[in-house]
Amino acid sequence: MAEATPVTPERNTRKSREGIVVSNKMNKTIVIAIVERIRHKKYEKFVTRTKKLYAHDEANDAKVGDRVRVMETRPMSKLKRWRVVEILERAK
Repeated sequence: MAEATPVTPERNTRKSREGIVVSNKMNKTIVIAIVERIRHKKYEKFVTRTKKLYAHDEANDAKVGDRVRVMETRPMSKLKRWRVVEILERAK
């Protein structure tokens, strides 16, 4: 019989989001706001929805107003499930 080669499952691609930093008061943690505009089904007007995500910022270099890209990661605390990948634009 031929030996079975171990199959390593490929890791799924992780979610990535862009948002504006709204708080950096915590140590190594930032809060970002993800703003999306969706069209209302019935009235067909555009509605703005905001979602807040807690992200891990190891270097503490993101400031309020910066635009950042975050990526999904393992749970780091009760609310923190994202980490900062890069700072796209600094606040003026």
